[in-house]
Amino acid sequence: MYVVIALTGILAGVISGVVGTGGSIMLLPALTYTFGPKTAIPVMAIAAIVGNISRVLLWRKDINIRAFLLYAMPGIPAAVLGANTLWEMPATLSNMCIGAFFLLLIPLRHYARCRAFTLSSAQLAMAGTLTGFLTGVVFSTGPLTIPVFAGYGLVKGALLSTEAAASFAIYFAKASAFSVIGAMPWPVFLSGLLVGGTLTTGMLIGKKFVIKMSESSFNRLIDIMLFLAGISLLWNSAKGH
Repeated sequence: MYVVIALTGILAGVISGVVGTGGSIMLLPALTYTFGPKTAIPVMAIAAIVGNISRVLLWRKDINIRAFLLYAMPGIPAAVLGANTLWEMPATLSNMCIGAFFLLLIPLRHYARCRAFTLSSAQLAMAGTLTGFLTGVVFSTGPLTIPVFAGYGLVKGALLSTEAAASFAIYFAKASAFSVIGAMPWPVFLSGLLVGGTLTTGMLIGKKFVIKMSESSFNRLIDIMLFLAGISLLWNSAKGH
């Protein structure tokens, strides 16, 4: 099973490095199956930090500092609140919430893309608060944060790098909250680093081979990942009952 996680992590890293999201969506069901939901969530939090550091370094020259601060400053305390909320949930309920949210993200993504909305600075800060809390509770909101930063006017490298930097800040806050409440013992921390290493490897592979993907293919891939991950987590929740 660990070989499967390693291969999934590398593939997730390739996809995340190219399109800016999708890594945690692919990995979380596999980690939940292997470690159980209560351990998988902090493991994935550490892995996400490592993965986002890699993306930030790859695109570091393009980060929009203003957009990062507007999003992350309210998002960090909201993520801490969300993480504490998640940890108090029964494991089956957390699986159910995350799985249902992944499925809900499919129509939400398409609605946001079709509306082609624009965000002001105040609206970006509000989005940071909302998605920060949601990231704390349901773990991955990457398919939503990409449209949020795009709505603020960021494109290409600025979009990928700023979203990665903001996600790093949010996940770091979430991991810190887990550490404070005693959910981050050394074995969990080290497992997160190892999984994060597979994500980083995948990102480096993606950059080396410069995979080109059309917008329609990208959206179809993200929808498939969200659907499969959502169904998998709901199935695990049903079995837990």
